[in-house]
Formats: sequence, structure tokens, C-alpha cells
Amino acid sequence: MVAETNAPVTLTVNNDGEQTAALIFTYGTLKKNFSNHILLQDLIDTGDASFIGTYRTVQNYPLVCGPYRVPFLLNLPGSGQTVYGELYSVSPLGLLRMDELEGTSRAHYERLPIKVVPVIGEGGNEAGDVDMEITCAEAYYAHGSYAMEMWKKNEKRGLKCYTEKETIGYVKRKDRPQHLTFLDHIRLFLQD
Repeated sequence: MVAETNAPVTLTVNNDGEQTAALIFTYGTLKKNFSNHILLQDLIDTGDASFIGTYRTVQNYPLVCGPYRVPFLLNLPGSGQTVYGELYSVSPLGLLRMDELEGTSRAHYERLPIKVVPVIGEGGNEAGDVDMEITCAEAYYAHGSYAMEMWKKNEKRGLKCYTEKETIGYVKRKDRPQHLTFLDHIRLFLQD
């Protein structure tokens, strides 16, 4: 059983009523040693983000690969597996940059709440969750307009962790056909 305490809220507000930080759970290319981590590293270098630790989801979620081996977390709690990733504290400016990368204004991904717990030890904390403090964070989920179709396309099988093995065949954004939008790539992937 996981103990839910007064977990930190996603956005911290200072005495002036300004937002100061958000907790973001990353599960794919934003993690250390993956292609989009360069953004987080830049945010860390400018003081707009800090690494909190390795975490996993409290609930099961589908983590799947889409076109070009791009990872997608699907907002279908109870399906899939617990998902492992990294937790970062991100400033409002950093959050704007992450939202831009993830295309939240273009219906690519949605930034929504997620509950996570720290991973303790090399084997994780699957069996020993008693009294683990739940952290309320946010994650970038596949947009709801295509999430269920993505789950079906992956035969309702998800990953526990996006690893180097899953990146075989990953194509960086700049190397994908530029005459198609991200949503075009998704539509074509789902039609195959």
C-alpha cells in the first residue's frame, strides 16, 4: 500500500502570488542520455530546471512507441504497466519551452496531472511501496484525440521504461519528412 501524504502541488506560488516551479515527470526522449534531454540540460544550466530523481507512476499507464519510435504516455490509467522515468522541477519559463517542444498548443501532447513515487534501489520499489510518499506532478501525455487508437495500434501492450532498445529506429524531428506535420505522421502511423 502506498501512503498518500500532503504531496507537493505541481505549481509552487511565492508570497507575491507568482508561480515558481512545476514538477514534470519525463518518461521518454527528455530523460538523461536521450535525444531531447538537451532542452532539459539547457534549462538546468540556466537555473530553470533541476533533477529531482528517478520516479515511477503510482498507477499503470500505457507507454507506447508511435511513428519514428517516438514515445507516448497514454492517459488511460489502469492499462499498461507502472512507468519509470525522471522527475524535474521546472520554472514557468522552462515550462513554456517544454510545452513548445511537446506541441501542447498544437494538440500533439497534453500536460496533465500524474502521481509518482521515488524509485528506491536498483530493482525499483515494485514490492516495497509501504509508506512511499506520493508526489503529484505533471506529464506530457499523447493528446486524447488519438491516444486510444495509439493503444490499439500497439495491440494494448505497453512498456515499463523507454530504454535504448526502444530507440532503435528513432528518427529525430529534423530528420523526419518536413512536408508533413506531427499529426500527419501520427495519422499515417495509425492507418498502417
